[in-house]
Amino acid sequence: MGWLRKMPNEQENPQAGSDQARNIEKVIMDDGRYRLEAFNFLHEGLARAVKDVHGAKAGQGDRDNHISGQKLCESLRDLARERYGLMAPVILRHWGVQGSIDFGQMVYLLIEHGFMRRTEEDSLEDFRDVFDLGDFDTTHSIRLKEDK
Repeated sequence: MGWLRKMPNEQENPQAGSDQARNIEKVIMDDGRYRLEAFNFLHEGLARAVKDVHGAKAGQGDRDNHISGQKLCESLRDLARERYGLMAPVILRHWGVQGSIDFGQMVYLLIEHGFMRRTEEDSLEDFRDVFDLGDFDTTHSIRLKEDK
């Protein structure tokens, strides 16, 4: 998976950046399944996954920055754990995300509207069962030292 077009640099061309952002927001709002924050998180996770897979050369050529749906989901899961900790399931659920397949649905929505691209080998099934909200450990307890 990869972005078909780079997000425009708003300093170089403010109009192009805001037009594309409005177009993406319209697609998201018309679809209605997921909150805008989920798509922003998807974008961050994709950038992280590309950097993890391709290292220093990431971003130099759009066609060379492909990653699998599974790798993207693993990156999103790890980012959610790091950023939100025990609150990750609550936040993802608030955004409409129940598991990795939802990120796949988001990716394919963006592909359908020309904001992302895929290869012949990519499939929505690549996103299935990589993780669900139950994978986030929420069974923590705090033990206090007993006074003697």
